[in-house]
Amino acid sequence: MVAGRSPIAGRSRAGSVEVAGIELTHPDRILFADQGLTKRDLATYYVQVAEAMLPHVVGRPITIVRCPSGRKNKCFYQKHPGSAVPETLKRVTIEEKSGTHDYLLVSNVRDLVSLVQIGMLEIHLWGARADDLDHPDRIVFDVDSGPGVAWKKVTEAAAELRERLRQMRLESFLKTTGGKGLHVVVPVAPIDDWSTLKAFAKAIAVAMEQDAPDTYTTALPKAARAGRIFIDYLRNDRGATAVAPFSTRARAGAPVATPLAWTELGPQLRSGDLNVVTVPERLRTLDADPWKGLLRLHQKITAKARAELALP
Repeated sequence: MVAGRSPIAGRSRAGSVEVAGIELTHPDRILFADQGLTKRDLATYYVQVAEAMLPHVVGRPITIVRCPSGRKNKCFYQKHPGSAVPETLKRVTIEEKSGTHDYLLVSNVRDLVSLVQIGMLEIHLWGARADDLDHPDRIVFDVDSGPGVAWKKVTEAAAELRERLRQMRLESFLKTTGGKGLHVVVPVAPIDDWSTLKAFAKAIAVAMEQDAPDTYTTALPKAARAGRIFIDYLRNDRGATAVAPFSTRARAGAPVATPLAWTELGPQLRSGDLNVVTVPERLRTLDADPWKGLLRLHQKITAKARAELALP
């Protein structure tokens, strides 16, 4: 992808371009300096992946990471709409412990480009839809390596987690995080509350830790993770988020959180190879969607699993 040569972008007023019907100001501003990727390049990326990305994003409250001057400059999380967010993006009002707040919703490709216009480099999703906030439909395990842990061990941990879930008659899906870990995602029917799904995820993570304490940990302090793999179950809480499929990350190399087939998991997998430049080409050449069927898979935690794990 070369700055200034996007076939999707059209000219608008002086100093700006139009992408997917959205005016981009300062389109040649560098957002990823190491690759020379511009705001126009990033907008073009989201247009290219929108068809695959939107089914997993539309209708869910989001939190964004904004880096208006590029990833190496000031970046910040934004949970609620501010003055810079276009009014065209929908909102949902959510009751929280701290009060009532609005969250943003993405509806279409124009919304993705509108977020790029204000310097968005990451999108993070709730595990529930806006029309049923108290009944999540995703369980997310974040498999993250502590200091000194080889990537091969991370891939083996994800495979073990998949097998444990299968023993409970639950199918799971895999994605890179755009960092040094992997997400194992379990779609479920939106019938249980947050506390139940969090308790389920914690029970699985703790069981892995107890069976192999030298390999796995659920300890939060980073100092306790050295040489071990952190099985993070805390994504499964009301208000918690996980990086969206196909979201870029505000990191060196412009990596992308990318859905994978389980057959792609192995020591040859390199998360950094999946980035703004390579992922659109990957989508064009894939024989099948690695997450095919995820949106139609409404699984339930069985009565047997509930009893074994002493779930509420």
